[in-house]
Amino acid sequence: MKPGNDTHISEFFLLGFSEGLELQPLIFGLFLSMYLITVFGNLLIILAVSSDSHLHMPMYFFLANLSFVDICFTSTSVPKMLVNIQTQNKVITYAGCITQMYFFLLFVGLDNFLLSVMAYDRFVAICHPLHYTIIMKPIFCGLLVLVSWMVSTLNSLLQTLMMLWLSFCTEVEIPHFFCEINQVVQLACSDTFLNDMVMHFAAGLLGGASLAGILYSYSKIVSSIRGISSAQGKYKAFSTCASHLSVVSLFYCTVLGVYLSSAATQSSRSSATASVMYTVVTPMLNPFIYSLRNRDIKRALKRIVGVPGT
Repeated sequence: MKPGNDTHISEFFLLGFSEGLELQPLIFGLFLSMYLITVFGNLLIILAVSSDSHLHMPMYFFLANLSFVDICFTSTSVPKMLVNIQTQNKVITYAGCITQMYFFLLFVGLDNFLLSVMAYDRFVAICHPLHYTIIMKPIFCGLLVLVSWMVSTLNSLLQTLMMLWLSFCTEVEIPHFFCEINQVVQLACSDTFLNDMVMHFAAGLLGGASLAGILYSYSKIVSSIRGISSAQGKYKAFSTCASHLSVVSLFYCTVLGVYLSSAATQSSRSSATASVMYTVVTPMLNPFIYSLRNRDIKRALKRIVGVPGT
């Protein structure tokens, strides 16, 4: 079998959200603002965790990794879109598109895995508190993150390499603001059965397994919290995982919403608009959720910015 890219496609066109030139400055300003908030917000979380010895715990170690991944996740798509709007040039090279797909799949996979790892951390902390320090040793926490990177890298590498076997004809316009793999596969004029099968299998296996792990962890957490006699004890136990539960709900609900809306409307433009929720809005909101609902993070952030603690 030889690669099918016989037409030597050298570039694609990212159509983005709107053709109207009058809306471009508004879109540029909105996305630039969200991108800067995402980067600085998540950098503050990383700085807070690394600089405060009280936050040198597994939960915050995973949170710092999630913040780093969120910065990278947003950076795979938004900067290129901003450059395209500013230069009024919608072109992305074939190599650039393949690279963008690789990193997008890598970081969305890492987001998925890290959220499930964080759910496991909360499960051990609440359901097995006496064994928490024994189970969640630094080397084990590092291993969980390493395995997440390895699995996500292999998945993104496999799906990206499979894109190289596809041939493209004259239709090279992508109705999206980045090279979303499903949209690019639909442009191929060669057989995409294997690509579609691997894409859906990976989403079902990796995404489904992570979500199942999160649901299992929280079912056990709820059972443990219900067994606590005092209302104060229940509140304290629930408050330790409230932020993570909010982030999980936001991430999976927006991802599910994107694919349900795109399946219902069959409109690529509406799918692109819906994708903003989990590619831009969710990474932007994560630092706010953790800083507003977590007293330790809030205290560390106040010390960084020079605000006296209360």
